[in-house]
Amino acid sequence: MAQEQTNDATLTGNVLFYKSPEPLSPEAHAAMGIKAISSPHGFVAETNVVPLTVAEFPAASLSFPIVFIGENYMPVAAMGLSAGQNVFVSAEGSFKPDAYLPAFARRYPFVFANDEGQERMILCVDTGAAMVAASNPDVPFFENGKATPYVENAMQFCSDFENERRRTESFVGLLRELDLLAARETLYRPQNPDGTPGEPQKIAEYFAVDEKKLGELSADKLVELRDNGALTHIYAHLNSLLAWDKLIAMTIERNAAAPVAN
Repeated sequence: MAQEQTNDATLTGNVLFYKSPEPLSPEAHAAMGIKAISSPHGFVAETNVVPLTVAEFPAASLSFPIVFIGENYMPVAAMGLSAGQNVFVSAEGSFKPDAYLPAFARRYPFVFANDEGQERMILCVDTGAAMVAASNPDVPFFENGKATPYVENAMQFCSDFENERRRTESFVGLLRELDLLAARETLYRPQNPDGTPGEPQKIAEYFAVDEKKLGELSADKLVELRDNGALTHIYAHLNSLLAWDKLIAMTIERNAAAPVAN
């Protein structure tokens, strides 16, 4: 699984999904807007992991494993077993309708960037996104030089996302402070044609909450985690790890349906 993601609160870094993010302005983007396309979430197929905020853990846990990766222990939804394969996106580019779509993907093609000079966040749009029209859009970004309700809603969504991102950093900081995160791996045990167990295969390495360490916390600390809501999200994460079997099954099904190269 991928082990690195970049901080998306900057114009200078590379952000997952974003090709050409630009500060949105009526001068530069007066004629632009959103056009209807058949697969608006097809871009999610680019990666097998999508970042999550902690508030999304309960809903996301019903669809896929939630794991922590990289030096910063970023929480992500595992949507595939290898880089570039996302089993929740069809060959036609449609996201699985009964699966949870993370806010990180729902905010696309918009993103907040940090304007360090002005100490503020500015709304950017990926002008390279498939759903962004250079002219004659179905939903314009501006009308008479003013942002449309669509853009106002996008700004509010990105603002809420930024707040949740900071909450997530605090949550991860708490897990690290309590030394609850530990390296883990998931193994797949295939069955041989004769029905005997095959050789175990390691399919993922990541970090997860150590249930033993969690159980060794003092009663007061557990009550504190319960009262501040962290315990709910910890258990959502732990329960989500049961979805590895589902992800393995979906991958086997996807690979079996793939055309065989001559």
